[in-house]
Amino acid sequence: MPSDAKILIVDDHEDTLYALESALAPLGYRLGRATSGDEALKQVLRGQVGLLLLDVRMPGVSGLDVVRYMRRVEQTQHIPVVLLTGFGPDNELTSAAFGLGVADLVMKPIDPWALRTKVRYLFDTHRRHLALEHEVRELRALVKGQGEDGEPAARRALPHPDARVPVQRGEGAHTGELEQDRT
Repeated sequence: MPSDAKILIVDDHEDTLYALESALAPLGYRLGRATSGDEALKQVLRGQVGLLLLDVRMPGVSGLDVVRYMRRVEQTQHIPVVLLTGFGPDNELTSAAFGLGVADLVMKPIDPWALRTKVRYLFDTHRRHLALEHEVRELRALVKGQGEDGEPAARRALPHPDARVPVQRGEGAHTGELEQDRT
């Protein structure tokens, strides 16, 4: 996720978009908006979205349709999605939503404090996860890379297996050995 990633809020009602933006503004994250499922998919596929707040029932492409499509595309399948609904509890909707891997299903009207807490957790966790994936890719590239002498980078960087590891201060104290400064 790029550092300029945003939270995308998707709803077909302007007043709801405004209310959600107002609720999330104190977090200081970049916010984007879309008024349809099609518009949301376009923004998500551009790669600038780190979290999606998505109304379930919209004309045309519904929120569930957006999630179904996102889960089939590698670049978008791990973006956290919070579905929003104003139609009360619905077992079929709940089952379908969690079956698609949404992070949460929230009923309207929304408690701003609870929403901020969920969004902060999901957005920050997703960013940390992506940062760790990036670090793993860099480490794998480093291990696979080779130096000018043809020796693999990992072999050059690691000490010889027979090399003696110096005793650290405090090691052995629990076994009754005396600590010695070997400098």
